[in-house]
Amino acid sequence: MNNKKVGIIGVGNVGSTLAFTLASKNKCSQILLKDIRENIVQAMALDISQSANAAKSNTIVKACIKDEEFKDCDVVVITAGIARRPGMSRDDLLLTNAKIMTQVIQSAITFNPNAIIIVVSNPLDAMVYTALKAANYPRNKIIGMAGILDSARMSHFILEKLGYDAGQIEASVMGGHGDDMVPLPNFSTVAGVPLSEVLETDDINDIVEKTKNGGAQIVKLLETGSAYYAPAYATSLMVEAILEDKKEVYPCAVRLEGEYGYEDIVSGVPVMLGKDGVEKVIELHLNDSQKEEFSKSIASVKELVDTLENKFFK
Repeated sequence: MNNKKVGIIGVGNVGSTLAFTLASKNKCSQILLKDIRENIVQAMALDISQSANAAKSNTIVKACIKDEEFKDCDVVVITAGIARRPGMSRDDLLLTNAKIMTQVIQSAITFNPNAIIIVVSNPLDAMVYTALKAANYPRNKIIGMAGILDSARMSHFILEKLGYDAGQIEASVMGGHGDDMVPLPNFSTVAGVPLSEVLETDDINDIVEKTKNGGAQIVKLLETGSAYYAPAYATSLMVEAILEDKKEVYPCAVRLEGEYGYEDIVSGVPVMLGKDGVEKVIELHLNDSQKEEFSKSIASVKELVDTLENKFFK
């Protein structure tokens, strides 16, 4: 185990499951938890510490009540934010979570100036944009988690169709984390074989649609809540890649600076993750149809960003 410290702000289902995953796998020396609900953060720290002991892990899990206790982290993960409530417009949700993100990020960078920051809060791409603007950080230091999750969902739906080859499926999704995400069947494989060679076109189209609605399907089934095991595990992969300088290539939300023809907008694209966060942005050769879909996805994020610029950052 390396002598690294991970901080998690927002200890709801995703944040607590992430802490449990990292502690169980003995991936860092300390995990600091922070949440406005002091009783919850203390309870989660105690519960996860006990689970770590059961796993014979050396990771220490600590609840932080004061801002200055949450310090010196190598990676900070932000899951803080509210879910959309009845009668709340999309703009209301966006602006409320932008306010929360700004407050959280300013405190985080004050006491954790060297940390790589992973944003999990929704609406994901807009929250990464908000965090970058509030922190005035270079893009490599603030990254959004979504693409790994969306790709994992696509892999699941491929497995459903095939009925075999779990663990040999490599699915690829890019674009914004929402209805306009862009699953990429031609960059997806089963044991190295292109998806088009193992499945019919109708099956592939069905997988694409199910992937786009993967999160909504779980929300509908739960009625009150959303997915957390898959988002938390996906985030843990990003944390590990950074802590261990793995140079892993994952789809993550990052600010584009000319890649794919776009500037100053956040979207999910393949990146190389290492100790410095995003160490490389990888440009795939998209076909015309995928370029059009990616453009629509960018436009959806830009709509949110324009709202932020007109109503929040002014």
